[in-house]
Amino acid sequence: MPELTEPAVPRPAAGDDDPTPWLAFHIFYAAHPQPLLLHCVRPLVDRLTEEGLLSGHFFINYWLEGPHVRLRLRPSGLHAETEVRRRAEEAISAFLTGRPALYEVDSGFLKDFYNALFDIEFPNQDRAAYMGPDGRMNLRPNNSYSHEVYAPEYAKYGGVAGVDLAEWHFRHSSDLVLEAYRSMNLHLRTVLLGTSAQLMMVMASCFIPDEQRLADYLDSYYAFWHRLFPGTGFVGSTEYERSYERMAPSLRARFAHIRKAVANGDPDRLPALLRRWAEHCAELRRRVAYLTDGGMLAFPAWDGPAREDSGQRRAEDRDAAPLVTATRLQAVLPRLLSPYMHMTNNRLHVTIKDEAYLAFVLGRVLRESAGGRRDGS
Repeated sequence: MPELTEPAVPRPAAGDDDPTPWLAFHIFYAAHPQPLLLHCVRPLVDRLTEEGLLSGHFFINYWLEGPHVRLRLRPSGLHAETEVRRRAEEAISAFLTGRPALYEVDSGFLKDFYNALFDIEFPNQDRAAYMGPDGRMNLRPNNSYSHEVYAPEYAKYGGVAGVDLAEWHFRHSSDLVLEAYRSMNLHLRTVLLGTSAQLMMVMASCFIPDEQRLADYLDSYYAFWHRLFPGTGFVGSTEYERSYERMAPSLRARFAHIRKAVANGDPDRLPALLRRWAEHCAELRRRVAYLTDGGMLAFPAWDGPAREDSGQRRAEDRDAAPLVTATRLQAVLPRLLSPYMHMTNNRLHVTIKDEAYLAFVLGRVLRESAGGRRDGS
């Protein structure tokens, strides 16, 4: 196996208990995030990177206390921290002033939607920090931002080495999505879902090349979301069956083409965006294998909550439960594939319901394609 090339995101020299050098901004913007990402976030990170002030960045979309973008910036050193913070505050403030979101969550149906999510994901004692006197989720002011503590999710990504790798990957994922927003009509639902489906195909095929195991994984991925939101209507079942036939024919040929290019190590057969993604996912899988072979990934024996903020207020999460060193690559790959794939869909602003639907369709397409080959058709 080739020697691992370390990610271009340096680890801080400080000890494990010292604060992370990442800066985190929560930008509350009750509108589609595309304008914010294209006209504020992208030029900001491009300029900071070009000037050598930034060594890492990524973003996610989130709903807690109102829809917002969580922007994480890693200054290239302590000398750059003040300037990165100043430039980020300046850019965010200018955007929110010049192009504010006009919709208010408090006055619309989305407030009920977000409160349903709040009840599902915060059923117990840890909801108090986000809850108002009326027992419902607090809402931050629209067109505002705040500085927050970024606490990496060590349990989810396999400990310190796993978080380092995840942050390296998140930068590539964020850059890819920003480029897709710039060059594609992602505001059209058909284009958005088609793009998401193909990115899922590429990453899943890189991580799980065996056809049967991949079909099983996609089925389990759909089932996970279906179990997480029982009885809510967020993730359906019968309506997926009804709409499957409309999407299946075009996806069947596309999936076969992508899987062949990935299996043959020939990403040049793919369009530019997918080629770039395939090359990155192949390298990401290689790094996961390297860390697994070296016993450098460790996960809790239990499956903790999947929500993004599980590390946000619990910096001690890495010590919250016994960690088990992972040494079997076949177990590690699907465990990391799920959050990797989900967070790319999150950046695309694909809903959980649509993500679950795409997993359902891709799994079924793969099984039917395999069945046709076995039948000689």
